[in-house]
Amino acid sequence: MTNPILPKLDRSALLGILGQQSDDVLADLMGSIAQAAINAQFEEYIGAGQYERTAERKDQRNGSRERSMDTRVGTIDLHIPRAREGNFIPPLFEHRKRSERALVLAVQEMFISGVSTRKIERVLQELGVERMSKSQVSVLCAELDAQVKAFRERPLTSAYPYMMFDALYVSIREDGRVSKLAVVIAYGVREDGIREVLGIDIVQTESRESWTGFMRALVARGLRGVQLVVSDAHEGLKAAIAAVFAGAAQWQRCRVHFLRNVLAHVSQHRKLEIADAFRSILAQGNADQARAQAVAVIERYAKAAPKAMEILANGLEDVLAFYAFPSVHRRKIWSSNPIEHLNGVLRKRTNVVGVFPNRKAAIRLLTMLLIEQTEDWITEHSYMSEESMQRLAMEKDSCYTEVA
Repeated sequence: MTNPILPKLDRSALLGILGQQSDDVLADLMGSIAQAAINAQFEEYIGAGQYERTAERKDQRNGSRERSMDTRVGTIDLHIPRAREGNFIPPLFEHRKRSERALVLAVQEMFISGVSTRKIERVLQELGVERMSKSQVSVLCAELDAQVKAFRERPLTSAYPYMMFDALYVSIREDGRVSKLAVVIAYGVREDGIREVLGIDIVQTESRESWTGFMRALVARGLRGVQLVVSDAHEGLKAAIAAVFAGAAQWQRCRVHFLRNVLAHVSQHRKLEIADAFRSILAQGNADQARAQAVAVIERYAKAAPKAMEILANGLEDVLAFYAFPSVHRRKIWSSNPIEHLNGVLRKRTNVVGVFPNRKAAIRLLTMLLIEQTEDWITEHSYMSEESMQRLAMEKDSCYTEVA
């Protein structure tokens, strides 16, 4: 991709900046240049200038948001244009994200821990980072760790009607051995329709005890108002949900995970056919119609895929909970796809590291990524409209109560 040509900066504006008698002159100059570059990159991104009509236009302008960036000459404030359909991220920010700094630190700690390899050196070269002293790494780590701690321990002051839980595994070196540990994540949609990552932790295994401790820590921070919890059917996770949210929230089994379980017992040449039949069940207008459709599907394929139909019959009610909620929300709550997408983003970064030198380095990198994602969600349009969330509050006369 070629670099866009920067528009000419206003000469009088530049002279005005240079004529200032202040220590901020370089920051102002850098800010003007950076803003001009961002505006030019955005015009290239959408394929048109402001108010320009062209057949090459690929998107529409949708206002802007303010972002600050720390530089060697001080902090500069910038206006980042927003596109209606796409997600424009200026290269200037793409290369300076806090998560990139966390990634660099994770790699640096590997050197300090004596895990230097040619692969790690290549990663450092690609990132443009030289080796750093242990004291330099410690200073940078302390800065990021303070942000990580604040995010993971922040009070939860809103109600969160919808919750999702999931886990991914990362390799971490502990006591001289490399182990696969579970990264557990909580994702919620709060009462105004905004999405947030509420919590992250690293545990030894996805046991009932680990999940229960994680969920109760969320409750201690103020989690309330939960009406539906979405997850896969992992036994430890299910047991923890039943214990912590007992009687207060319904459980929705992720339809995507459930379909995979069903199709695992279907011959290859029938997989697409039975997958379509399964989707027809959840495309019905209400739960009773879905049950009737399920009976028809089970009868049709009982001989061709008996084990698959047994799993479908036994788990059907687990995937129908979403029907009790507003129809406008259903496609967003019948699976844990949103958190699965998050996991995909996290895996791309953890794959670069390979083996983390310790839990703290893993938590640092993953949390910084999740902070950025949450900030983006908060500044974007609501995931669910406030009007639909108010309707949910009126229809569901239930509230979350803490379980001891």
